[in-house]
Amino acid sequence: MDKKKILLLADDLRMNSGVGTMSKEFVLGTIEHYEWVQIGGAIKHPDAGKIVDMNQAIRDETGIEHSYLKIYPVDGYGNPEQLRQIMQMEKPDAILHYTDPRFWTWLYQMEHEIRQEIPIFYYNIWDDWPAPQYNEFFYESSDLIMNISKQTVAIVKDVAKKKPRTEWDNTYIPHGVSDKFYPISVFDEEHKQVESMKQQLTDDNIEFIMFWNNRNIRRKMPGDIIYSFKTFCDMLPKEEADKCCLLMHTAPIDENGTDLPEVAKSLCPEYKIYFSDKKVDSKQLNHLYNMADVTVNMASNEGFGLGTCESLKAGTPIIVNVTGGMQDQCGFRLNDKLLTAEDYDEIKSLHDDRKWANNPELTYGEWVKPVWPSNRALVGSIPTPYIFDDRCRFDDVADKLKEWYDMIPEKRTECGIQGHKFIMSDDSMMSSKAMADNFISHMDTAFEKWKPRKRYSVFKA
Repeated sequence: MDKKKILLLADDLRMNSGVGTMSKEFVLGTIEHYEWVQIGGAIKHPDAGKIVDMNQAIRDETGIEHSYLKIYPVDGYGNPEQLRQIMQMEKPDAILHYTDPRFWTWLYQMEHEIRQEIPIFYYNIWDDWPAPQYNEFFYESSDLIMNISKQTVAIVKDVAKKKPRTEWDNTYIPHGVSDKFYPISVFDEEHKQVESMKQQLTDDNIEFIMFWNNRNIRRKMPGDIIYSFKTFCDMLPKEEADKCCLLMHTAPIDENGTDLPEVAKSLCPEYKIYFSDKKVDSKQLNHLYNMADVTVNMASNEGFGLGTCESLKAGTPIIVNVTGGMQDQCGFRLNDKLLTAEDYDEIKSLHDDRKWANNPELTYGEWVKPVWPSNRALVGSIPTPYIFDDRCRFDDVADKLKEWYDMIPEKRTECGIQGHKFIMSDDSMMSSKAMADNFISHMDTAFEKWKPRKRYSVFKA
């Protein structure tokens, strides 16, 4: 049987962004089943205008002989003419769009043209309540919507009412974390490399590491991370605080964020904060997670939170803000039943601290200490008129850090291993294999059920 060819519109899969990383993961995971072409975006792409044949690289990495992957790099997010040219040359069977649809508005403005020939699939990265009615056009212009969070499945149902969604064309497919992330025991030979990296990045006397792996941008709350660490250290005797550090894997200065060394120097001069700003491969990043005692993400809004999920895969426990897709990493159970996407039709979101923070019917995995937002601000912009900023308090994060710190190391390690098992389980569906299998299952179903869009709409004036 001939393979279907899919044209992916997303960040170039060779990039280190979250979208680029996951694009590579599901393309490689399905490369035996589909042929792939990508319009690979970047703000200023060094390869713009070229055609990059990735087949040899795929064969070298996977051993798969019969693969097909070409990348057409573009500056920004491409344009209709580029799409028409590539569709004419490559003749794809479907378009898969993955990232914020507002970056690719032009794609949906020509959906009437595209969907007469092939379907549009959308891998939906994030939305929050109140339901974004302004996304109705994007949802209803897609033939299949795959969502990275359980709550987003319910949001799509709420917004796309003119085109009611069913289970097969509006589904939950979380990110699947690469098998390159795994726990490294002190008894493993590789642990020597972890210790070597720790010596390079920190002091010899460090015994507790708080790890943060995110871009230095406002919604990731990097300044609050620093102040959370300070507040935590203030709780400790000086001799213990001197053995703790915050390791931030990020660009210390970013025009879209802040000057983190200045924040650290001004607000936290007495405690140890280190920056890891060099690009690292998956093996080195796995060593960073294994170095850490806890990985933290207190972003004010988050589609999935790839860093904390990778941390769990590596066996390191987490602290997360209860917002967006990070809820799914917590393993929340209501009356001892793991929450499903269908449950979110009624629940909407767990980010309301007044309703859920101290609810005895709600439990979560031992690998996580969730922090509920203490303030939810309705913010917006021209392309995104409204969305919640779910902000948690830095002292609440500090309290959770103290709880992990007070736990004996062996117990903390066991909690991390339980997190690894959860990520690998059928319950979470967050392994790379689960993601690839789910992609294949739902896209194959979409191919079977898809009907071309009518060329004209007839209506009564």
